[in-house]
Amino acid sequence: MRISCLPVSFFSDIIAGRMTVAEWARMGAALGLDGIDLSILFVPDRSPQAVSAMRREIEDAGTQVVMVTSYPDFTHPDPVQRVKELELEEEVFHVAAGLGAKYVRVTDGQAHPETGRAEGVAWAVEGLSRLVERVRDSGVIPVFENHAKPGAWQYTDFSQSPDIFLEIVRQTEGIGLGVNFDTGNAAAYADDPLALLRAVMHRVVTVHAADTAVKGELRHVLLGTGVTPFSELFEQLVRTGWDGWICMEEASYQGRTGVELAARFVRQTWEEARRRVASS
Repeated sequence: MRISCLPVSFFSDIIAGRMTVAEWARMGAALGLDGIDLSILFVPDRSPQAVSAMRREIEDAGTQVVMVTSYPDFTHPDPVQRVKELELEEEVFHVAAGLGAKYVRVTDGQAHPETGRAEGVAWAVEGLSRLVERVRDSGVIPVFENHAKPGAWQYTDFSQSPDIFLEIVRQTEGIGLGVNFDTGNAAAYADDPLALLRAVMHRVVTVHAADTAVKGELRHVLLGTGVTPFSELFEQLVRTGWDGWICMEEASYQGRTGVELAARFVRQTWEEARRRVASS
């Protein structure tokens, strides 16, 4: 298992230019992370020259980009916009490849009031399937997340409800689309987060380690201080032999200390799960 981090706590600073991606990379390297994650919103200039320069800065800091998070809206009721979303997402994969990223987190889209369940599922499956086909040779793996709502969106995620998420997962079986399992979203919206993980375990490529203060809504807190059952989820991952990237979604707004404490918690909890499995 290796650890990276999506610095949600620093989103506004990085997007506004008060903090650079290079500074985030240096912080991640100094804290001993195995890599860092970026939002595509951190890359306003997506020209090959700008992307190459950003990659050099990150590598000069002694680290690497693991995942780029993105926000495609394949459930938009306007078919013209859905085509545009696919084109924009292809661009995201070109950027991610230029940055040397291993994965791109993809979403199905927003819960637009005009979009019904059946058509939304169909549009999501269509958009995700076309995307996977178009980026197959990019060298970057698409991972679909049980998602909630990014600040960039007006509405919540169409598949925020676990049953819709599972339906989309079932209908994209075998196309080469992985799953980025978000522990915080599972804890917030699934009756049984462990059962949700087990249902998609065969597709889990990466894990977003996030925590929520309460069930029923995603209210980010420092990892390990909320209601997310990390011990049980990590033990399930260990028992199946999963040994991939845990990409922390750090949103406690405690700055560098929050990232450091989150990484320490993830490593300790993973090691405890590993020991339990080994002794059972």
